[in-house]
Amino acid sequence: MREHTGAFRGPDTDHVVHVARQPIYDRDGIMVAGELLFRARTTATGADRSDSVATARVLVAAFTEFGIRELTGDRLCFVNLTRDFLTGRLPLPFDGSQAVLEILESTTVDDEVVDGVTALVEQGYTVALDDFVPGGGHEPLLPLATYVKIDMLHASEPEVRAAVAECRRFGHLRLVAERLETPDALRLAFTLGFELFQGNILGRPHINSTVTLAPARLTRLRMLQALTAEDADIDEIAALVAEDAALTLRLLRATNSAALGLNRTVSSVRDTVVVLGLDRIRQWVTLMLVADLTEADPEQLSDVLVRARFSQFLAGAAGVPGDVAYIGGLLSALADLYDEPANRMVHGLPLDPVLVDALTTGRGPLGDVLATARAYMTQSAEMPPAGSLPTQTTGTEDMVMAYLSAVRSTNATLAELTADV
Repeated sequence: MREHTGAFRGPDTDHVVHVARQPIYDRDGIMVAGELLFRARTTATGADRSDSVATARVLVAAFTEFGIRELTGDRLCFVNLTRDFLTGRLPLPFDGSQAVLEILESTTVDDEVVDGVTALVEQGYTVALDDFVPGGGHEPLLPLATYVKIDMLHASEPEVRAAVAECRRFGHLRLVAERLETPDALRLAFTLGFELFQGNILGRPHINSTVTLAPARLTRLRMLQALTAEDADIDEIAALVAEDAALTLRLLRATNSAALGLNRTVSSVRDTVVVLGLDRIRQWVTLMLVADLTEADPEQLSDVLVRARFSQFLAGAAGVPGDVAYIGGLLSALADLYDEPANRMVHGLPLDPVLVDALTTGRGPLGDVLATARAYMTQSAEMPPAGSLPTQTTGTEDMVMAYLSAVRSTNATLAELTADV
């Protein structure tokens, strides 16, 4: 059995995710949208890659690391997509109201792409064409698109005018002047009647960063197997989610994104699974398999899971549901790991108010459980002497047994997950 100190180390910089957001303005100078772009580091001035992995990382980060509202608020969100997403090889685990799907100019438009985009539009997604050039092969998508972006930096004025004229044959299209770098280019875009404007002269991409703890790959593979079973069981899926701290937090944030307009809060992992639904969870897990390029620190994962399980074991004596205490202990531990106040950690998550209150103020029986678990695990590497810890929820001997049970349970889980690695 490995020794648990309960003291969290600061997350490695390899586990920081960066998403850049560049604003898009209307003719009145009001920011109405933002385009999300993958960045490998905060000093990057351009996208490092434009393949499906980069797209997957943007989607996972935007919806489950940051929360889409934190990045774009109530404005439109433009996201670049590659062929794999357009043709259904990779899933889009969000509904059509949450993002504008931007089709890259490098995408070869054939029957498969047209059919895929047609299906997406019929499902309620909004489509934008990036870097449209007449004769470039993207004309079959013009009837399906809502937005068309035209490059104002690399195209000559006659080329820009030709692209505008082609698009104006379709009265429903809204034109976006992109890569605006000079006042002359901006004036030309206004003269030609563009509806929207994007470029460094108006606003450079702003990089947003947050710490991420990548879920264990084997957990996700096993979960994907369980999700694809004909008789998929919600309780089994919830148990698998609960084994991974990072995945739980990601799906909580995805629940918030998926539940726009849904008056529903969650207080357990099972609630999260029910709100998202098995199909949506399957889509997110698939995308995370593509997106995660690094693995979480096993010791960090272990410490977080021990705190969550410890809280769950303490809950019974306090009259608190164990599944509620589990998710409370998990979020409390992640707040410590990320060195973030609990109120920031839970911001935007669709949590039950009692759980939020316990995490942010420490009040109530659940607050006592979480405070006891935290105090016990953060004092020292030595087993604390009897009577030195808060015992609002249980006696000291029972608390020691609960802690050891949490360690054994977590070690068993992690040993099972790594047995085949």
